[in-house]
Amino acid sequence: MKASQAVVVHGANDIRIESGPVAPARTDEALVAIAYGGICGSDLHYWQHGAAGESVLKAPMRLGHEASGTVVVAASDGSGPAVGTAVAIHPATPGGTGAKYPTDRPNLSPGCRYMGSAAQTPHNDGLFVGQLAIPTRMLRPLPEGLDLRLASLAEPASVAWHAVSRAGDVAGKTVLVIGTGPIGALIVAVAKRNGAADIVAVDLEDYSLGIARKLGATRTIDARDADAITAVEADLTLECSGNHRGLASAIAGTARGGRVVMVGLLPTGDQPVPMSLAITRELELVGSFRFNDEMDEVITALADGSLDVEAVITAENTAENSLAAFELAKDASRSSKVVLRFGEHES
Repeated sequence: MKASQAVVVHGANDIRIESGPVAPARTDEALVAIAYGGICGSDLHYWQHGAAGESVLKAPMRLGHEASGTVVVAASDGSGPAVGTAVAIHPATPGGTGAKYPTDRPNLSPGCRYMGSAAQTPHNDGLFVGQLAIPTRMLRPLPEGLDLRLASLAEPASVAWHAVSRAGDVAGKTVLVIGTGPIGALIVAVAKRNGAADIVAVDLEDYSLGIARKLGATRTIDARDADAITAVEADLTLECSGNHRGLASAIAGTARGGRVVMVGLLPTGDQPVPMSLAITRELELVGSFRFNDEMDEVITALADGSLDVEAVITAENTAENSLAAFELAKDASRSSKVVLRFGEHES
């Protein structure tokens, strides 16, 4: 059985590159050689803290849920793409636990499993590995000309696409984006594609604001400048910092009758935010969590060039050098999206 290298987190500050056998594929699974994988904020949290929010590591887990690759063995039941097909991977497996949710929004299913997540036990191993068997329902074939490196952004770009759809029609509107890490930066790009007239990006880091400008921000504001944020009076605001101060800024910077989409995941528990202002302005506060089938639209937009996100990738490294890549990815003063390069795609 062929061995494959994987990026495995064992606990806080404990990432290891491990070699192990490639598990055989089931009849409805294809064997995929992973080409590129993007490091996400949740990967960083598992590495730095041994947990991402309420998802706490109880055993070693392979990281990664943003990836692209190539089918090397097709599914034996005839489903899914043929050998040699370049694919992006949708990492979710919706599922119920009896709790109520709208069935047309499977991202809200309470039993949903996500690759590279410790939300359930046993944990759901991720995509940071040279080769693995993946259910064909998760595979999204790539159009001709869409390179695998850019396609590794399909998952986070889908999160951004879903968030902008939760905001509504942005065409001709003033859009405020609080927090321009990778997701916030991608939201800027989606808002530009969808015709926003004025996109105002807010962050603490000049580096991140520079990326936002490359992706379509028309103005940028230092997050410490409360008066400038309040003066924006945005029609629609997307909060991506995952910090209560960011949410407070989002409320302050949104015009009366506007909408605030909460994308960044706040810590568990009560948060000190100015809700009275949201009430007296009749703001709509809505959540945005992961995505559903938006990946199909995202892949099309990446391929035809209408969604320009290349600037968000600021570094790439080999899987063997994952620790260095993670160290860079955690430093917002000098990086945005950092991608890992796997297996035969290494150079």
